[in-house]
Amino acid sequence: MKLTLEALQAIDAIERRGSYAAAADELHKVPSALSYIVQKLEADLRITVFDRTGHRAKLTDTGRVLLQRGRQLLRDAADLECRASRIETGWETELRIAIETTVPFEAMVPYITAFYGESTATRLRFSHEVLGGSWDALYTRRADVVIGALGDPPFSGYASRPIGTLEMVFCVAPSHPLANATAPLTTLQVSEYRAIAMGDTSHQLEPRTLGLAEGQETVTVSNIDFKLRLQLSGLGSGFLPVCVARRHIERGQLVAKELDTPPLSRSFHLAWHADHEGEALKWWVRQLDRPELISEMWASVPA
Repeated sequence: MKLTLEALQAIDAIERRGSYAAAADELHKVPSALSYIVQKLEADLRITVFDRTGHRAKLTDTGRVLLQRGRQLLRDAADLECRASRIETGWETELRIAIETTVPFEAMVPYITAFYGESTATRLRFSHEVLGGSWDALYTRRADVVIGALGDPPFSGYASRPIGTLEMVFCVAPSHPLANATAPLTTLQVSEYRAIAMGDTSHQLEPRTLGLAEGQETVTVSNIDFKLRLQLSGLGSGFLPVCVARRHIERGQLVAKELDTPPLSRSFHLAWHADHEGEALKWWVRQLDRPELISEMWASVPA
């Protein structure tokens, strides 16, 4: 067969990351290896997958159709691999755990340590997701379980448990023009200044935004730490979890501002594929299925 899963995986990564170099980094290969894989597929099938006239790798119409069906094949192959392993031993060969960026990864270390005290048969692969990216990770089978998925499942076929709520606070640095503005701030006032936002990591589901005004100038970052740093620098404003912002507010590094809109909060879920019954997944669900997990995790992180 001329069409291989390796080729589909390469095309998928190149299309999502926008370049051979970025895709190679994700797949732990060198760019020349990905280039060879794609060129061989094009030669074997006598098609053109990527339009190479621009700076960014862009799919041709043929490549777009190929990838659309190919992504389903990749999801099916990953599912088949996991099922075969579970049938044989009960323990997955690999468990993919996606963590919403607001969840402190430092708090995961004791769980990882305890897991490897019970099983060395399962590789753990962690990834960070933002906003709707957590549900998208399940939908596209990039993850087997998600810690901190926002809101209820947007589709069926998934099990989920509530694991807490985080209150959000709108913050600016003391040097920011809004720091001394009379509260409550209006949406119009906020929209006049740059926002620091986190980019949704969804691949196929509709991306989400949080607390942004229409047309507002925005700097987009990939995680909560980057967002905090930029807000501390005074480069923009935005919502932060109270547990993240509190110590900086107390130190005078951030100023909390009241808005004329209802308070913002984020509800979190532990979620996984309902048909996944491997022992590794069961272990993680048993450990993390607590309604106040998120608050407990943040309380365990040193200030």
